[in-house]
Amino acid sequence: MLELDQLVMDFSGFRAVNRCSFKVGEGTITGLIGPNGAGKTTLFNMIAGALVPTSGKITFEGKDITGLSSNALFARGLVRTFQIPHEFHRLTAMENLMMVPPRQPGEKLWANWFSWRNVCRDEVEVERNALEALDFLGLTHVAHERAGNLSGGQKKLLELGRTMMTDAKLVLLDEPAAGVNRTLLRKLEEKIAILNRERGYTFILIEHDMEMIEKLCDPVVCMAEGKVLIEGDFQTVRSDPQVLEAYLGERSEAA
Repeated sequence: MLELDQLVMDFSGFRAVNRCSFKVGEGTITGLIGPNGAGKTTLFNMIAGALVPTSGKITFEGKDITGLSSNALFARGLVRTFQIPHEFHRLTAMENLMMVPPRQPGEKLWANWFSWRNVCRDEVEVERNALEALDFLGLTHVAHERAGNLSGGQKKLLELGRTMMTDAKLVLLDEPAAGVNRTLLRKLEEKIAILNRERGYTFILIEHDMEMIEKLCDPVVCMAEGKVLIEGDFQTVRSDPQVLEAYLGERSEAA
């Protein structure tokens, strides 16, 4: 589904991503791990259209998407979440979901005057989908609560819910476990697995919580210093000497 070919990202002489290449198969949950500063989020930003690579190529569903804007990628079904949730804090949880679907008739002033039946019919459908997403995520009880008042874990679930309001094909999850208590984290893991298994979502997951990576991800890609060190199943990656050195600063002999 996604192929990264020799991606490079330079910032004023500093190379954050250095000739990074790997593929993401359709229907997989690919884990992206590595120490802080490895280049993982910069790589995400290039895939998601927030940064234009210095060089290299990104292919999505067989088409070159290198340098396309986030809006263009959203329309193609490539969406992302953030390590720090980007909710509209004054809107309710329900409203945060309802504003996601693109090309809603009510967004056009003339449609509200001359096609109000179509506008009402569309809003009913969007509201129904939002309620279904909230129910799936276990957030029905906070549907009319301002999003800014939700807990960190509830905000992460809400971000996942926003991807459900689109025709998402590939979802980039940036540290979904960060700031989430263990109870909500288990729920978040469950929902990601169901969306992958039953709705066909493909995920790339940046995460430092190795328990979450082990439960959800195959394959796992480890980065360090902007490069891919190794790719494989969790056990293979975890035991690799290069990975131990990158995380622990120890060579295999010392480990």
